[in-house]
This record gives sequence, structure tokens and C-alpha cells, in this order.
Amino acid sequence: MNRPAPVEITYETMRFLITHNPTNATLSKFTEELKKYGVTTLVRVCDATYDKAPVEKEGIQEPGCCVAVHCVAGLGRAPVLVALALIECGMKYEDAVQFIRQKRRGAFNSKQLLYLEKYRPKMRLRFRDANGHCIVQ
Repeated sequence: MNRPAPVEITYETMRFLITHNPTNATLSKFTEELKKYGVTTLVRVCDATYDKAPVEKEGIQEPGCCVAVHCVAGLGRAPVLVALALIECGMKYEDAVQFIRQKRRGAFNSKQLLYLEKYRPKMRLRFRDANGHCIVQ
């Protein structure tokens, strides 16, 4: 199966990496890719397709500078979560969608776009840690 390449989304002090899910067979390459981008946190928004122990062994679990978010293809649920974070930090939904689609063509389906259009920020990312980074409250 041909999958889109990972894309980095950077806004203010936030960095995200949108990617597809690995399998146990591709986990080594996937982990190297995460390290290349400085990923320290991995968010899975689909069923598990791999053993998470090798990822944790590489230290990709602690809060840090780049958050990788993946779903099956990296075109639906993962971009939605990144868009929500951008909206929470003050970006308009239209701008968030365009910003992500510039790097991740095909991101979002019509239901997801409608959800993002109706979403209202809850101000959960407005708080910052001692280093000035956005944090979830």
C-alpha cells in the first residue's frame, strides 16, 4: 500500500507530524522517521497495528517539542486533531484547514470539515508551561 509521506505542521511554538500508521514490519523505519523530526510524543487515533514497546524504548513518549499524530492513512483523524490544536491556539478553522492541506493534500472529509466549522475553542491550549509552550489543561 502506497502511503503519503509524513508532514510537519508548525504554528507558533507547536510542532506536529501527521503520518500514517506503521506495522511491525515497518516499525523500525517509522521510529527512525520520528527521531528525524525530533518527535517525543506519539498519539495513535486508530486501532493498534504495531507493538508500542520499540517506540517507547526510543524515548518517544515524554512530552517535548514535536507531537506525532497518526491514524490509518494520516488523512482524517490525525489532521483533525492537529486542526483542533491550531484552532485552540487562535487560528480560524478555515486557516487551519488550508494550513494543513498545503502540506497534507487530501486531508479531511466533508463530515470532518463540518465538525471543524462548528467547533468552538475551549481555551485549553492557551496556557503555557515554564518554557512558553502551549499545554493541554
